Amino acid sequence: PYTTLFRSKAYNRIIGSLDEKELKNAFDFLQGLIAGIREYSFQDRLNELQDTYKYMLRYRIEGAKDPMQDQIYNNLIASSYEFADIVKHKALSVDSPLSYYSRRRMMQKELTNYDQLHKVLRNASLVKIETPTGTITEQQQIESATILLFNKIWTSNPLNKEEIASIRNLLNDQELPFIIGSQIVSALMLGLQAAFDKEKLLLLFDAANLQEDEIRYRALIGILLTLYTYRKRTALYPQIADRLAALSEGFPNFTKAIRTITLRFILARETEKITRKLQDEIIPEMIKLGPKISQKINLKDINPELLGNEMNPEWQNMLSNSSLGKKMEEFSELQQEGADVMHSTFVHLKHFPFFRELGNWFIPFTTEHSAFGNQLSKNQTEKDMLDSMTLAAFMCNSDKYSLYFSMMQLPDQARQMMMGQFGSQASEMIQQTKEELISKRGKLEIISGQYIQDLYRFFKLYPGHLDFDDIFTSALDFHNLPILQPYVSDEESLTTIAEYYLRKNYFLDALTIYNRLSDANQESDILFQKIGYCKQMNGDIQGALEAYLHADLINPDSKWVIRRIAGCYRTLKQPEEALKYYHRYEAFNPDDLSIQICIGHCHLELKNYNEALKYYFKVDYLDNKSTKAWRPIAWCSFLTGKYDQARNYYKKIMDNQPNTQDFLNAGHTEWALQNIKGALAFYKKAVEKESGDFSKFQEQFNQDIPDLLVAGIEEAEVPLMMDQLRYSLSDIF
Repeated sequence: PYTTLFRSKAYNRIIGSLDEKELKNAFDFLQGLIAGIREYSFQDRLNELQDTYKYMLRYRIEGAKDPMQDQIYNNLIASSYEFADIVKHKALSVDSPLSYYSRRRMMQKELTNYDQLHKVLRNASLVKIETPTGTITEQQQIESATILLFNKIWTSNPLNKEEIASIRNLLNDQELPFIIGSQIVSALMLGLQAAFDKEKLLLLFDAANLQEDEIRYRALIGILLTLYTYRKRTALYPQIADRLAALSEGFPNFTKAIRTITLRFILARETEKITRKLQDEIIPEMIKLGPKISQKINLKDINPELLGNEMNPEWQNMLSNSSLGKKMEEFSELQQEGADVMHSTFVHLKHFPFFRELGNWFIPFTTEHSAFGNQLSKNQTEKDMLDSMTLAAFMCNSDKYSLYFSMMQLPDQARQMMMGQFGSQASEMIQQTKEELISKRGKLEIISGQYIQDLYRFFKLYPGHLDFDDIFTSALDFHNLPILQPYVSDEESLTTIAEYYLRKNYFLDALTIYNRLSDANQESDILFQKIGYCKQMNGDIQGALEAYLHADLINPDSKWVIRRIAGCYRTLKQPEEALKYYHRYEAFNPDDLSIQICIGHCHLELKNYNEALKYYFKVDYLDNKSTKAWRPIAWCSFLTGKYDQARNYYKKIMDNQPNTQDFLNAGHTEWALQNIKGALAFYKKAVEKESGDFSKFQEQFNQDIPDLLVAGIEEAEVPLMMDQLRYSLSDIF
């Protein structure tokens, strides 16, 4: 394993250098890897690449203009990538314990070629169609040949002409069950994740042109994943862009398809969150959150709302009108959206022998699978159950197999009861909407959603999943790939994807798109509101402010924006500017007490204590049930020398869950009123509130010394009070 890791890292360094177009470094690293594996037969090929590059550089330095130069350069980089892949495979093929190389070594002993496999599959399929007599021999033959085919394609070297023709024939053979084509596509995709092979990618393009939806949509997902994984390489092969252009012409609703798949991958990012959410609902203890008491609502940074995190409610109308549905809160809504609500349920149900075979993680669900035994021996309940599962759109293929195998382990009576429940709940719906459901099976959303969930199960739960680079740790932002941008740069696609990111709280991803949209549209206040919101949620307050100000210029009547601007100015410690906007908001909503509090805070920060008090008293008078004005009133009263008034409010606060800061401030007030013992008692409580941590207390106390001096406390008194406090604490702690 150590050698494998070392060689894999060496390969990654080579690819990293090629990605940055640092060919000299790449060649040096290649030289090291070749020497490390003592494979000197590669030396001539490396010398050839180096010489070509040196000649090219010499021509450039001498100023010679060669119209073919760019093409030569691109071909050279492409050849270097391909050569690096060959060296890597050689380095790891003999003793790497990774699943890919273990299976490669096994497959090298397998002499059956693609044409022979095609013949076996065709014969078994025809016999099965002609004689549905209940024997499952032909079905087992089809399955074992399909598994062999999957492994052969997955672990193959770059395909030669004969192999390409054979695989293309298999894909185009409409007599074969669609599952075979689906598995060929998954094997091509997985093989491409292990190593780039232009020919495998071109075969995926062939598959994406087929009529069978299950194959076609899987192929499109495979193409997108490959283009993403090798985004630095694909431009080196003009043929890929040509095939993409041709596919966009022939593929129904091509732009919508890419958009839908992109949204499905964004939704897959949510799976762990949803799993946690569902578990939290199952375990009520995890929901019970203690009351959140702000540690310090006072003083230097009184802050009930600097910047709230709520989105502009005006956007919600636009969001709720979109076909994507509302912000998902409930289980059923998540399920409707196509979210992966089943992952947590099935995470522990992947231990069946069926899942030991890697290819079975990708196989579409079929009632004919031999793992389900003989069809004719099944009773009606079982048949209904399997039919229902085939049509159940909310479960991915992998989970359907898990569910069935789990049921088969139950005692007979319990199994029949459970199957009956599942079947009866689904059968009525199936009778009513069988045609609709069958047509839905051809729908991109369902097939792509299920396949992406199947992929998610594989990359997260397959016993050897750590041997594979997990695609779900990547952004998979297909809309940002230069090669795909011509097909998903329309406003509808970008807006839909951005809204989705925004709703799922992926603010940076959303911001990238909103910035792109704003280049073409400087007149949309909603667009700049969202840019501001994304920047703010990402901590860029200055950037957020600029975007909000731009939105305010376009539409000065948005209360939400005015409040945001004020909040940004306060966070940026510009209370004077914040006040202007709070007063603008106040004109719209004179009765909004939270705004009165904010205006008070701005005056407090500007040291206009008497002015601040006016606003705080107004809030306290108009909202006598609330305590939120007490702390600022008490503190402002202290700062303006109204110590009795401060004492009265601190008395009220003491009966209402006081915090460290409250005890500290109450102590200051008593000291200013010459009640030294009272001050000491409150300071003691403040230290106790900090679990006896005197240094923590002193840090907060020291910040207030300038205010104590203004209140008439002699500077010389301060260290004496601190020592007196230390003595009285030593009796306790």
